[in-house]
Amino acid sequence: MQPDEKTLRAALSLACRAPSVHNSQPWRWKLGERSVHLYADQTRSMLATDPYGADLIISCGAALHHLRVGLAALGWRAIVHRLPNPADPDHLAAVEFTRHEPTQADIALAAAIPRRRTDRRAYSSWAVPGELIKQLVTRAEDEGVLAREVGTAEARYHLVAAIAQAAAAQESDPEYRSEIRAWSGMHTGSVAGVPAANIPSGERTYGDVQVREFSAGELLQTDRRQLSEDAGSLFVLSTSSDDTLSRLRAGEATSAVLLEATSAGLATCPLSQPLEVLSTKDLVRDHVLGGTSCPQMVLRIGWAGFNADPLPPTPRRPLIDVLEELR
Repeated sequence: MQPDEKTLRAALSLACRAPSVHNSQPWRWKLGERSVHLYADQTRSMLATDPYGADLIISCGAALHHLRVGLAALGWRAIVHRLPNPADPDHLAAVEFTRHEPTQADIALAAAIPRRRTDRRAYSSWAVPGELIKQLVTRAEDEGVLAREVGTAEARYHLVAAIAQAAAAQESDPEYRSEIRAWSGMHTGSVAGVPAANIPSGERTYGDVQVREFSAGELLQTDRRQLSEDAGSLFVLSTSSDDTLSRLRAGEATSAVLLEATSAGLATCPLSQPLEVLSTKDLVRDHVLGGTSCPQMVLRIGWAGFNADPLPPTPRRPLIDVLEELR
């Protein structure tokens, strides 16, 4: 047995709501007779932001996990074969199916997909409870990825320094600045990129953390005091290797953590910038992770600011643009 076409399209629509670098949505899907296949879309790569292609693969991994979550809620377990074709490095996964009785947890996680947003605003002064932090760490570990909350003052100092240094290095590059202008500040009618309505205006440093600078935004901060009181937690997701499979797994873990956090009512924001520059990625590896694993993603997680308005959804490419039928 296998899902009917309506079910598959519903699951793929959920998969395409995954977060991606600059909301570029760098994936393609192909429907086979008994499977669905995920491909990296290299035409949507960010050559200045992501020169080594890690963000692109992590984005695709997040979409793969979103697909698994959607299928589970619709009554199907995904059987995933990662990197199934050595002759085609862009063929990231082949997914087959078996019947599955959805659990309440499956349904809750799928329900978090349309509610998840990248919230680049300041967070509240409330700390994330330890039990929730443990849940988030466990979700990453379930995907074969290590997650570490950056809890010590020394580790946080080095991570915050890496974020600032990466921002300075990238912003000094004219090609990077041009790429940011091309992929942010979007208005009605765009199907990709970061909309102006989702970019905070004004200050972009919250407490000790600096977030990426996009084109001029229209999103107002609800309380200026939160800029200095932001208590968002920082997490680093890491793997034992730094190859394509590790990055794909890291993307799946990123999705798992973000959806779990969203389900718990937390605000989230991926911070890939310090890992896009080799020198600052090495800094994170050596001084935050103790040289024991390869950093793949930094996540900022906390409670949304008091009385913060809900964020609008970011645009998505229509399914017809990313889906090809092989059968």
